[in-house]
Amino acid sequence: MFRSIRILAVAALLGSAAHASDIRRVVTGLDADNKSVVMFDSRMTLPAGPLGLHATNLWVTNSYPLGFSFKDDTAATPVGISPLDNGTKFRVVEFPPLDHATEAKMEPGALMKAVGSAAPVRGRPVTHPLMHRTRSVDYAVVLSGEIDMMLDDSVVHLKPGDTVVQQATNHAWVNHGTETCRILFVLMDAKQP
Repeated sequence: MFRSIRILAVAALLGSAAHASDIRRVVTGLDADNKSVVMFDSRMTLPAGPLGLHATNLWVTNSYPLGFSFKDDTAATPVGISPLDNGTKFRVVEFPPLDHATEAKMEPGALMKAVGSAAPVRGRPVTHPLMHRTRSVDYAVVLSGEIDMMLDDSVVHLKPGDTVVQQATNHAWVNHGTETCRILFVLMDAKQP
């Protein structure tokens, strides 16, 4: 599984410079003769979503141990902010620069409300409109741009190539820079912390 994630991550890294809001996705599988083949090779757009973010799911799973989909494209599987129960979510998100005036007008707890009842019970009340926590272990790789990861009492500034392992904690991704920040995420459903 981890080899597949690395291959997809490399494909995402190589495709990240093509257009501001699309990314190349290559998915492999086995054909009827058990030969390895490319099932899907296309550019995935990152449509605009809530709070000015652009994102696309590259692959979604809903079972553990992971199963294989040698016919269907699972990227279109409906899934919220959290991965599906016992599942994973492989996605790219672009965070545009956020000016302080727009940030001040955001609804308090907006992203946490979107997570809803899927949020882990442990954790303090959120302190920023973009702060949230999911019942998941998340791997993140900053592909381009810079961003601040806000935690309850600290802020970590991240640059291209930096990685994060997020373990069901309160966090917000806030871009106070001048260019869009693109992050590759793998979210994996987890037990309650």
